[in-house]
Amino acid sequence: MKSVRFGIAGLGSMGSGHAKQIDAGNIPRATLTAVCDVAPNLAERFPGKKVFRDSGEMIRSGEIDALLIATPHYSHTTIGIDALEQGLHVLVEKPISVHKADCERLIAAATKVGANTPGKQVFAAMFNQRTNPGHRKLRAMIQAGELGEIRRINWIITDWFRTYAYYASGGWRATWAGEGGGVLLNQCPHNLDLFQWIFGMPDKIRAFCKIGRYHDIEVEDDVTAYMEYKNGTNAVFITSTGEAPGTNRLEVTAERGRVVLDNTGFSFLRNEIPMTEFSRTTKSGFERPQTWDIKVPPAVGGGGQHNEIMTNFVEAILDGKELIAPAEEGIHSVELANSMIYSSFTESTVALPLSGADYEAFLKKKISESTFVKAAAPSEPTPAADFAKSFSNL
Repeated sequence: MKSVRFGIAGLGSMGSGHAKQIDAGNIPRATLTAVCDVAPNLAERFPGKKVFRDSGEMIRSGEIDALLIATPHYSHTTIGIDALEQGLHVLVEKPISVHKADCERLIAAATKVGANTPGKQVFAAMFNQRTNPGHRKLRAMIQAGELGEIRRINWIITDWFRTYAYYASGGWRATWAGEGGGVLLNQCPHNLDLFQWIFGMPDKIRAFCKIGRYHDIEVEDDVTAYMEYKNGTNAVFITSTGEAPGTNRLEVTAERGRVVLDNTGFSFLRNEIPMTEFSRTTKSGFERPQTWDIKVPPAVGGGGQHNEIMTNFVEAILDGKELIAPAEEGIHSVELANSMIYSSFTESTVALPLSGADYEAFLKKKISESTFVKAAAPSEPTPAADFAKSFSNL
């Protein structure tokens, strides 16, 4: 194979954007050969491409080698399993599924076909923010031991502002039956993925999710979560779609100093002596360690984002290159989101790993109460294929 023939399922804003990038030749050794959506006039939007209304037909058409899934969240599981079972390489938009049990089903299908093992199918996720130089640098520093043991993590990520018009743009938006959650399932999968990718998974979560605090919606648009790790590290994660201008600031306090990563750059105030060692050895009651103010390059920059993930996906297929974002790692961000929602509704601290079955039962009840329940709506949190194909991913 000299190039990868792509099919894209779901031609809302994300799917169309990916299709245009491939069709423009911006993804080396990739060719867009087929598209799939229920929306009309697709042939006019993508001339020369094979057009499908049914993902199963496209998957079995012989027209594609790889499928990029950009449909509504619930259908990521059903379409992904179908594509994997039919031997296709799969790149799925975030989140890989709505809830942990569906993630487990999708990953089980990938494991069954040997995905992401040499010579087998490639299964990746669109976690494009892993390409951000600052995130990569922080992760590398932590893995190299440059920060020493981490003591506290604070991430305020409230620059996901969305208007009433945004939520009114589709009846499925911000509903339990249509999306399975709010800011945690729609906007924050990237941040939750980065959180676990950089720091690992916590052991306990206590969260407070406000339902429709800023908008007339049935899911969360404001979240404050507290997390604990086995070694005593604690973390606070705050997000919202209702605050403007909003903030994106990650602060990490560690033995060897403090890192701040925000839209102004990457700063590292490094302790000359680790803080606990200094505290135990100094004779003064008020003295603090001497610090070095280090500006860590690269200070700013967005990285290759979506195009880099797609290029890496093609390279993994054709050259065996290591994936930036293996899809099986996507279960972790979903588990964090599920745990935060579950903690808030049960008013309890959730111990991880979360029971996928318990959360699925909880979500099934929320779906039954959803304003988006209609004749086509699913009776289970894993919806039927016809429901999955009913809506474009706007």
